[in-house]
Amino acid sequence: MTSRALRILHCPHNVGANPQGLARAEREIGLDSWAVALEAHPFGYPIDEVLWGGSLGVAGRELSRIKLFARALRGFDVIHFNFGQSCTPSLISFDRPSLSRRLSIPWRVALPLVRWGIGLIELRDLPILRRLGKGIVVTFQGSDARQGDYCRTHFRISPADEVGSEYFSDWSDRHKRYRIRMIDRYADRLYALNPDLLHVLPDRTEFLPYGHIDLADWRPIDSQGVEVNAEPLVVHVPSNQAMKGTKYVLAAVEDLRCRGIPFRFQLLEEGSHDEVRKALQAADLVIDQLLCGWYGGLAVEAMALGKPVICYLRDEDLGFLDPKMRASIPILNATPQTITSVLEASLAAGLDSLREAGARSRAYVEAWHDPARIAKRLQRDYEAILQRT
Repeated sequence: MTSRALRILHCPHNVGANPQGLARAEREIGLDSWAVALEAHPFGYPIDEVLWGGSLGVAGRELSRIKLFARALRGFDVIHFNFGQSCTPSLISFDRPSLSRRLSIPWRVALPLVRWGIGLIELRDLPILRRLGKGIVVTFQGSDARQGDYCRTHFRISPADEVGSEYFSDWSDRHKRYRIRMIDRYADRLYALNPDLLHVLPDRTEFLPYGHIDLADWRPIDSQGVEVNAEPLVVHVPSNQAMKGTKYVLAAVEDLRCRGIPFRFQLLEEGSHDEVRKALQAADLVIDQLLCGWYGGLAVEAMALGKPVICYLRDEDLGFLDPKMRASIPILNATPQTITSVLEASLAAGLDSLREAGARSRAYVEAWHDPARIAKRLQRDYEAILQRT
């Protein structure tokens, strides 16, 4: 490679803002990185460029995919695909209700046609990129790889039985395995943001911590004169109630309230990213998710703000982590069965104890979710990829 900056394209989705966060951090260490998403994030997370805006129809959207692929070929050294996707459409994205809405015909008619058409091109951009010497990196983030049949067979607690039948169908499980095999054939590096995914991904897949927030921007604000809550405020912000185990959170809250335990509770859904941030800043305790076995990007944001977090951590997944990371996790572990007792004990410990736990949260994020450190790790991987013969 020449002395010019490596050109990195993050696409085609901005799930959890991780692609944008990595692109920003990579630019700060001297890479020429750019993040592109097909659609704007529903919660308003920023992105360098959104392709699908305005009144683009189906043809316009698919043309924009082709143009994105052409840009990848022409202008970048490494293509970092996110959410297990490439530039081509994915059949996983076309469920029955969306097919009926998009095409205005019954799904029983649309489904075979769409599966046949997309099946001809799905992931076919990968061998072309590889043949032309482009580096290919793929990060899996959650339900792009998570499979219902594996979850039901191997995990005592999982979201597989909590979500609708279409979320983890037999067909989608099989198709995800096909996609993973195809991606494994052509990708130079594979990463997973959630350790449970490593059970179903190729052995060479590496765990990658979330790196989506600027730690200088996301800082504890107790010293800035924020009003101290008279009663502890517990905040829960589910992006999907079934996936996050919200019904167990609400049951625990109701139980404690009925017993007269003093605290306030805020459930925030469909808020903008700014609204979510304000809720996290005001919180004394944050409940993340109780089914997936790992914490999400929202928990990282809460911990960066110095907030203690309750979440379910699956023991059998933690072996995939660096032992030092595993030993330092400050998360208060709770299952659907223990959330009431864990929440009660956390509240009973008092605000001073919660603040101390929040300080440990901040230190943990600085150690393991610093985007600059993650970007430097990725830079080494990118350079190694491009040195292949």
